[in-house]
Amino acid sequence: MPAYQFAVTVRTQYQAEQSDPDRDQYVFSYTITIQNTGTVAAQLISRHWVITDATNQVQEVRGLGVVGHQPLLQPGEKFEYTSGTQSATAQGSMYGEYFCVAEDGHRFEVPIPEFVLSQPGALH
Repeated sequence: MPAYQFAVTVRTQYQAEQSDPDRDQYVFSYTITIQNTGTVAAQLISRHWVITDATNQVQEVRGLGVVGHQPLLQPGEKFEYTSGTQSATAQGSMYGEYFCVAEDGHRFEVPIPEFVLSQPGALH
């Protein structure tokens, strides 16, 4: 029985040099590692993000691939990329999912666990 699964890990960083707190502009980068932990090669086709700031303003982002790539991952292979987002508040969160297609045509979603975006010192 084939297994269709990817593991997702996230590291975030506040980008002080690109941010302007006086203008409510906070920039965060996030580095995501995607590993095919299943038994079938699969390609990441698209992504869906739900980004929420500290005032509960929600922004949804959908698009093909990640940073211009649609990686095909063999079992055990990893793909890492860094992207970013801008917020009007010093903290917020993101979560979402990747849509993937396995070599055998099976389609599946990979949940991206919620992670926190926070300017250092913003959380009490």
